[in-house]
Amino acid sequence: MSYDLVIIGGGPGGYNAAIRAGQLGLKTAIIESRGKLGGTCLNVGCIPSKALLHASEYYEAAAKSFPSMGVRIEGLSLDHAAFMKQKDDAVEGLTKGVEFLMKKNKVDYVKGLGRIAAPGKVEVTAADGAKQTLETKNILIATGSVPTGLPNVEIDEERIVTSTGALALSEVPQKLIVIGAGVIGLELGSVWAPRRRGGHRGRIPRSHHPRPR
Repeated sequence: MSYDLVIIGGGPGGYNAAIRAGQLGLKTAIIESRGKLGGTCLNVGCIPSKALLHASEYYEAAAKSFPSMGVRIEGLSLDHAAFMKQKDDAVEGLTKGVEFLMKKNKVDYVKGLGRIAAPGKVEVTAADGAKQTLETKNILIATGSVPTGLPNVEIDEERIVTSTGALALSEVPQKLIVIGAGVIGLELGSVWAPRRRGGHRGRIPRSHHPRPR
């Protein structure tokens, strides 16, 4: 298959470029290895973290603010499965929206890992190992970023997690140390922060949430 433009990476940089290229009439393909478009922000970054923040703020309001307004809720607790599902549903809806925009603008969406094999040739390896080569006049590299590890630290995404693992914890941790005070670190620290007094597993605690800009 021959294209005017092949984009490696389906995050905000890649899919916005693909939309514009399609609007300009260029035959375009976009390659994404994750299996879902949207990149880090949409899949394992700012969108899911804000969905969890939003829900945790409701919990905090019910626990701390409602009583002062005369609204008392007995036995307030967290349904962890539903808590995580609303986050997953938000991500799923938005990734499908990006995929729809690819179809609308006649952009071919190719799932797999892209590699520049030669000038004008991009090799794509699918999850099952199948390979195909796309020929193109132009190549745009928009591969984004991944979490950075620490020397001699094994990340198992269970006890020691990246921001990705912190978005899918099976329960509220009693204690959590966050290394990194960027947006994601602050947000996830706020979501999972333990109560100073009386905290226990299964409940979203009082936290000081940074306001997204």
